[in-house]
Amino acid sequence: MRPVGIAALSLCGLLGGCTIAPADPQTTIRADVNLVQLHATVTDSHGHTVSGLGKDAFELFVDDVSQPIAIFQGEDAPVTAGIVMDNSASMAPKRKEAIAAALAFARASNPRDQMFVVHFNDRARFGLKEGTLFTGDVAELEAAIGRFELGGTTALYDALMLARTRFSRAAYVKKVLLIITDGGDNASHTALPDVLNGLTQDGAVVFAVGIFDPGNRDANPRALTQLAEVTGGQAFFPSDIADIKKICEQIAAEVRHQYTLGFHGAEDGKYHRIRLVAKDPKYGKLAVHTRAGYFAAKPSN
Repeated sequence: MRPVGIAALSLCGLLGGCTIAPADPQTTIRADVNLVQLHATVTDSHGHTVSGLGKDAFELFVDDVSQPIAIFQGEDAPVTAGIVMDNSASMAPKRKEAIAAALAFARASNPRDQMFVVHFNDRARFGLKEGTLFTGDVAELEAAIGRFELGGTTALYDALMLARTRFSRAAYVKKVLLIITDGGDNASHTALPDVLNGLTQDGAVVFAVGIFDPGNRDANPRALTQLAEVTGGQAFFPSDIADIKKICEQIAAEVRHQYTLGFHGAEDGKYHRIRLVAKDPKYGKLAVHTRAGYFAAKPSN
């Protein structure tokens, strides 16, 4: 299996920042237009995820100038997560493994997560029963994930834009999308740049699993890599479909170990570089994986 783009690059996106709600500071972060939000994964020199760090372990630089961290939230905070599943005709022989992988992600996630499902082939649709926006119930998720309608082409970008409409109803600012697909988009009315801009504005982090057949002309690993890198996520392209269940469990674990930080952003309409550093003598040299910058809001008149 080959992971690509561990939150190293970001092309754009001023994300809504946050203030911690007094009722439950460990679970809810509310929007504040004056703050920029980051999600960060910390690893040691062996690539192992490091959890349990406090705010004092981090130092934030914007354009190489140290900035105070206004908001800090430790790992395993609940998120709003969407599972986006390819139902195109080519997925027929992979259906069983795809369903098992999506369920493994759901079961390994924080029980307090808000979750929803989007299916797509040449059209996109929600998987939960009508009237249910989100659920944390594994049985409901199992039913939603299993509602495949195999056939047709691949409208991935339209599916992601549909997922964005559900994010607008989310209780948690931290948002995650898991994509499971075996082909590149060939049917959407939406263009990739529009999807990238929308997801970065939402503050959503994309994790993608591409299960491409050899010689598939519609395969587009670059698009999945872009979606992951720009949003601060990760893309995987396993050579063996049997690996995707383990990958989805790994993604769920990474989401649960991410830190969320907020800082006061500029209002000059310009791009600003971000560098986040973590230090703890117990772990030696640490690497922090997050997006590399943001576009500031334009000055208000």
